[in-house]
Amino acid sequence: MEPTKSELEILQVLWQNGPSTVRFVNDKLNEEKRAVQYSSTLKLMQIMAEKGIVTRDESSMKHVYSPAEAEQKTKTKLLERFVDSMYNGSASSLVMQLFGNKKTSREELDEIKEFLNKLD
Repeated sequence: MEPTKSELEILQVLWQNGPSTVRFVNDKLNEEKRAVQYSSTLKLMQIMAEKGIVTRDESSMKHVYSPAEAEQKTKTKLLERFVDSMYNGSASSLVMQLFGNKKTSREELDEIKEFLNKLD
């Protein structure tokens, strides 16, 4: 199941901070993203648990949520779907679009060159 934008924001908090309560996630979203009501975060995390996007530990008074999949696995799946749907599966088309639309720093270009050299 593909997470929505709001679900991805919650997953980012969980990936960066580890297993967390709804209160912690809600506070982080309010600090880093935008104003979000606690009840909205709670409901969304409950839905995410029903979908299997997160797991919920109910062994203590405060329920603790964790991502069901590792960050890299989720991002890989999402990127593959994006490249397939938007660029007909062509990674080179995606890269060319990125370089054409975004100013790339010298440091980023050096990192990319190093990465490509390792692939050879």
